[in-house]
Amino acid sequence: MIIDKIISWAVPFVCGGIITGLIAYIKAMKSRNSAIEEGVQCLLRAEIIRTHDKYMEKGYCPIYAKEALKRAYHAYHELHGNDVATGLYNETMALPTEERK
Repeated sequence: MIIDKIISWAVPFVCGGIITGLIAYIKAMKSRNSAIEEGVQCLLRAEIIRTHDKYMEKGYCPIYAKEALKRAYHAYHELHGNDVATGLYNETMALPTEERK
């Protein structure tokens, strides 16, 4: 009878603690993942800006650089980045692939 009382009290207590711990862990991981996504988005935006500035100054953008920019922009866009970088991406992609002589 005493063991039944202990079990009837301990099982819900332990289960409640486990569920509370899991919820706290999930919230912490969600917050961490959000911060990581924001940081990656920021780095990709910086790379798009750097690439744009570099090749606009040169007046052309080689195919390999356009391919790298395309991949960076795609990842940036998938992370819901869609601000000034879109215009910079389009301007850079419109450049010729070879230097004009």
